[in-house]
Amino acid sequence: MPMKDTACTWIEDNKERLIEISDEIWGYAELGLVEEKSAKLLADELESHGFKVERGVGDMPTAFYGVWGRGEPVIGVMGEYDALPGISNKAVPRKEPLKEGAPGHGCGHNIHGASGLAAAIALRYALEEQGVLATVKFYGTPAEENYDGKVFMARTGIFDDVDACLSHHPGSVNTAGLGSSNAMNSVKFHFHGKTSHAAGSPEQGRSSLDAVELMNIGVNYMREHVIEKARIHYVIEEGGGQPNVVPDYARTWYYIRAPERDQVDHIYEWVLKIAEGASLMTGTRLEVEFLGGIYNKIPNKVLSDVVLANMREIGSPTYTEEELEFAREIGETVPKQQKIDALRKSEFPEWEKYVNVDLVTDILDPWNEGKTGGGSTDVADISWKTPAMEFSTTAFVLGTPGHSWQTVACSGMSIGHKSLIFAAKTIAGSALDLIADPALIEKAKEEHVGRLKGQTYKSPIPDELGPALKAAREAAERLGGGE
Repeated sequence: MPMKDTACTWIEDNKERLIEISDEIWGYAELGLVEEKSAKLLADELESHGFKVERGVGDMPTAFYGVWGRGEPVIGVMGEYDALPGISNKAVPRKEPLKEGAPGHGCGHNIHGASGLAAAIALRYALEEQGVLATVKFYGTPAEENYDGKVFMARTGIFDDVDACLSHHPGSVNTAGLGSSNAMNSVKFHFHGKTSHAAGSPEQGRSSLDAVELMNIGVNYMREHVIEKARIHYVIEEGGGQPNVVPDYARTWYYIRAPERDQVDHIYEWVLKIAEGASLMTGTRLEVEFLGGIYNKIPNKVLSDVVLANMREIGSPTYTEEELEFAREIGETVPKQQKIDALRKSEFPEWEKYVNVDLVTDILDPWNEGKTGGGSTDVADISWKTPAMEFSTTAFVLGTPGHSWQTVACSGMSIGHKSLIFAAKTIAGSALDLIADPALIEKAKEEHVGRLKGQTYKSPIPDELGPALKAAREAAERLGGGE
């Protein structure tokens, strides 16, 4: 039996278990860096299939990788499993929290982790059956949504021997995109002031909240004078207790994004000066807590072509009447004009054809080469280390926003399950093509070098900075996303 048939047959024969794993992670809905149950489930499953697993890598208890095989090439497969706060929902086509205020898998990372796991294990059995030398490495990568887990893993060197890396992210289309992503810094600004009675003795106080507000005003005025494609957003995490007490502590959390890493660095230095100015204006003390930084993504057309060819060889899923009805009900929660605006914004090819489509079954050639999406991902840092491709398969209703209750609902039911199985077969088939044809890997590496244009990767995280484990634990306790 050809290796691809072996891999796909293994996935098909074991899909009930794979779906069960995805659903368990969906139910855990653990926030970044506290995904204890999710990480253990995936790592234990790898070990049960003969992978040698190293846990707690990159100083993160929920990060791990598993290795099977020997020799070259070395193919990496990535999986994520962190959830998002406040968007818990049942697997129903209406807004109905599973647990009020709790986290939910609004980015489908329960599927992400399971699809990568399935592909890695299927590769193991296909290679073993044919006696083919190669090494498969599955990377369990935490905290993509908030604390950039892959960057800390990359810093340890565990991706340095990988010849190519594949990753799947649930989406609303089937494609292997060639767009980039924004580089980003994540940083918290702590202002320390002095309490006093806000009415009786305000002159004796020094308001940390004033400092936060002045900083935010300064940054908002700065927006006019930074590059158009920059993105800067923040939340005030702590602003005081009650109005009649001058707050002695306040905190704001910023994401600073731009298409290139050096652009982020420039804007960040400016933001630091504004924060220092706010501190001076209010007589407060500033403490800067740098949480993480990531690069812009380096696409790879060679890998995109391999993935698309395998998608088309396998064929996209078909949907039952019940699934189509579920999707239709979800689709009705999105105003038509909002959907049209989203399709136009993404420059979706022939978007007019898809205005009334809920589940995209077409397999689309990438249309975004040379473009930069607004979001950021720590997959980008891996794409600087080795040729990498993160593709998408339909798991969500077209037009629904990411990080929403709608995506949580789809991630926990059969539409999401079909995305998982399709993606797992695609990863396995693509990896086997690379293993069978070393020239493909060499072409991918040549393209990678060309796209880097002589630039080299330097971790955006200072050597002395470790993962934000304490902040993550505090956030989970506050938001209900971990034990």
